[in-house]
Amino acid sequence: MSADDQTSGEQMISITDAAYDKVMGFLLQEAQPERQAMWLEVTGSSGNQWICGLALKPLDAAAPYDAVIRHRDLAIVVPECDFEKVRDATIDWLDDPFAGGGLRVDNPNTPSPEIRFSAPGDLSGDVAQRVIQVLDRQVNPSIAAHGGRAELVAVEEGTAYLRLGGGCQGCAMATVTLSQGIETAIIQAVPEITSVVDVTDHQSGDNPYFESAKK
Repeated sequence: MSADDQTSGEQMISITDAAYDKVMGFLLQEAQPERQAMWLEVTGSSGNQWICGLALKPLDAAAPYDAVIRHRDLAIVVPECDFEKVRDATIDWLDDPFAGGGLRVDNPNTPSPEIRFSAPGDLSGDVAQRVIQVLDRQVNPSIAAHGGRAELVAVEEGTAYLRLGGGCQGCAMATVTLSQGIETAIIQAVPEITSVVDVTDHQSGDNPYFESAKK
C-alpha cells in the first residue's frame, strides 16, 4: 500500500487532536520531519490486551502492503500483520502522569475473541501439568474467595490459554486479575510460559464487559 493510500479509503485508526499536536511537536524536532512517520505496532499481549508500541521511524521503511494512514500532515504506519489487531483503535494523549500520562492506544480489539477452543487440548505434557499445579495450588484457592476459577485450555509455543469461570466470567476486573495475578504466578513458576491469554467468552457472563467481535 503506497504512502498516499488510506487503507483503501478507510481510516483504520484515528488520533485525537491532543495526540496529533504532541506527535507533530516531536516530528518538528527531527532533521527531516517530512520523511518520518508514527508507527503503530503490536509487540505482544498481556492478559487479554494487545501490547501496542508507538515510535517515530522513517516513512520509507514501510513495506509495500503496510498501511500508511494520513491524518493531515501526519503519516501513521501500521504493519500488514497488525491490521485486524488495531482496527478502529484511537491514539490519544493524556496529560495526567498519575493515570499513565503520555501517548496511549485505546484499542477495542483483544486476543481472546479470535481464539476459540471448544475442548481442552492435550494437557498431558510436563509444562501443561506444571501450569495446572499452579492453578490448583495457588490461583484457584485465591480467586475462589470471589467465586472464581481458572482452567487451563491449551499450551502452545510458550503461551498458556486459560478459561475463567464462576465470578471471573464477565467480571470487569478479569483482565487485571489475569495480568497482575494469574499470569505472574504462572510465569514465575513455569519459565517455559512467556504469556497467558484469556479465551473466556465473557459475553455470556453475568456482567459481560467485552463487546462482540466486529465483523
